[in-house]
Amino acid sequence: MKFLKQSKFALIMIATVLLWVKTYITYKATFHISTDNAMQEFILFINPISFLLIIFGISMFLKEKNRNRYILISSLLISGILYANIVFYRFFNDFITLPLLFQTNNFRDLDSSVMAEMHLTDLVYFIDFFILALIIYLKPKFIEHQPFTKINRRVFYLVTAAIVFFNLGLAETERPQLLTRTFDRELLVKNIGPFNYTLYDIYLQSKTTAQKALASSDDLVEIENYVRANEKSPNPKMFGKAKGKNVILISLESTQSFVINSTVNGQEITPFLNDFIKESYYFPNFYHQTGQGKTSDSEFLVDNSLYPLGRGAVFFTHSNNEFRALPEILSENGYFTASLHANNKGFWNRDIMYNALGYNRFYSMEDYEITDENSIGWGLKDIPFFEQSIQHLQNMPKPFHAKFITLTNHHPFELGEEDQLIEPYNSNSNTVNNYFVTVRYTDEAVKRLIEELKASGIYDDSIIIMYGDHYGISENHNKAMSQYLGKDITPFETAQLQRVPLIIHIPGEKGKTIEEVGGQIDLKPTILHLLGIDTGSDLEFGQDLFAKGRTDLVVFRDGRFITNHFVYVDGICYDKSTGEPTDEGLCGPYREKALTELEYSDKIIYGDLLRFFDEDGNIINKE
Repeated sequence: MKFLKQSKFALIMIATVLLWVKTYITYKATFHISTDNAMQEFILFINPISFLLIIFGISMFLKEKNRNRYILISSLLISGILYANIVFYRFFNDFITLPLLFQTNNFRDLDSSVMAEMHLTDLVYFIDFFILALIIYLKPKFIEHQPFTKINRRVFYLVTAAIVFFNLGLAETERPQLLTRTFDRELLVKNIGPFNYTLYDIYLQSKTTAQKALASSDDLVEIENYVRANEKSPNPKMFGKAKGKNVILISLESTQSFVINSTVNGQEITPFLNDFIKESYYFPNFYHQTGQGKTSDSEFLVDNSLYPLGRGAVFFTHSNNEFRALPEILSENGYFTASLHANNKGFWNRDIMYNALGYNRFYSMEDYEITDENSIGWGLKDIPFFEQSIQHLQNMPKPFHAKFITLTNHHPFELGEEDQLIEPYNSNSNTVNNYFVTVRYTDEAVKRLIEELKASGIYDDSIIIMYGDHYGISENHNKAMSQYLGKDITPFETAQLQRVPLIIHIPGEKGKTIEEVGGQIDLKPTILHLLGIDTGSDLEFGQDLFAKGRTDLVVFRDGRFITNHFVYVDGICYDKSTGEPTDEGLCGPYREKALTELEYSDKIIYGDLLRFFDEDGNIINKE
């Protein structure tokens, strides 16, 4: 067939096949995308081709010189998109979204983590580009130089359109309502490919941008009715238990619960926290609920009792929204509110977002003495950070609410030998090996802080709340984690590994372990009720962790959820006591509630609906 011999088509096919094969290999070798049946595997195999044919097919309308240049540049750009996702996935176990690309203020601070995930051998991901360049330069005989006819183009795009609809049809059959599950990026990539997913993400961004302009106070009515129907009264024995006390909130960077009361090389990983738990309320089944915003998402959850977004970080995408946040409420009740974080104040857009949340003061790196000797990796080490912060606490008006954000236990988990209090673990993953070392250092830093609080007289007049902000070890290190834990890391175990410590210390209260599940979204009402502040007029999805009859449900941003008895992951309902699949119907009611809450929370954020809600809990008309 003459059509198949056209040089332009031949080069298009070479470029398409090279990228197609490379993408599929990346699915299996880097993203570790698994399938449940032959149909899913077939969809995974074919899903890159439609996008590639459309993009490279544009070259059919160009002259030879421009055509070759276009194909080469397109191949490089598409490979760049794929590689960016590869590097991002290695650390975050997730795919890039458009809102993340606008978080340029973070890029400088992300250097160490990004560089740790980039390797010289990654040049193999661009091998197709070099092959194309060589073909264009050498001009082998199988490359002809005749222009495409109108018939050529029509046939090409008819075939391409057929592939597009064939792919979408199979995907929709295999996963009904696929394009409504925007929170599950792996599911989208698995069915429509990383490149079509990128285009769909651009569409979603345009759609969400318009939501605020079209929103009205009427959108709040249904959400408020849901929230009011699910409210739980505070436990009268705990309400006001810490009235008038200072609130010290400590965000433990990347700290997961599996390190608590555990050892490595025969040594305790968190000896201080293990003892501190005994004189505090401890929640062993407390989970982080963060999305792509990581630490900023945990802050958003704790301060607002709303879910983070499925794409990007609220701290960047909606920093101009109206919020009814914890710091604002505490300020209205006579508290001085501050956040202390020895990093660039623009990182995660904190300098802007903190104003929206109602913080009175942000102590950033400008308020600390930072040198090469007292910093490593992401900045000021935790011990000098706490030591220098004591002076700030002493100078704050009382009572105060002070949030500490630690740094040392951050990927890539670097620490000099002089600060290493235990030996690294021995596995195939340096990330896992060094993680225990930096966790141990942070534990020692917290110990020093508590000692300083006692010496300064602040300790006895403060409630101290410590929580892990998000996971530290991603699924990319399952082999090493399986070695350490002595068991296979199944999807069920992965969900359980999202537990992070929650420790609430109240002066004069005896220690107690509370086994019921909870999440970061529950901290705002819990803190306010301990201080004797009513939350009946607030619009929030969390429930006081001490409340009687509270709903046993923790919803993850990707749609997974945990209850006291079940774990729901990837459409499978697991019995929590055995870790084995059970009747999916047992998870059904929880699943509907989980999806409803994610949907309602997204509507509040995308529509900036709290601008129609006053502090007395009334919906107002406000244009």
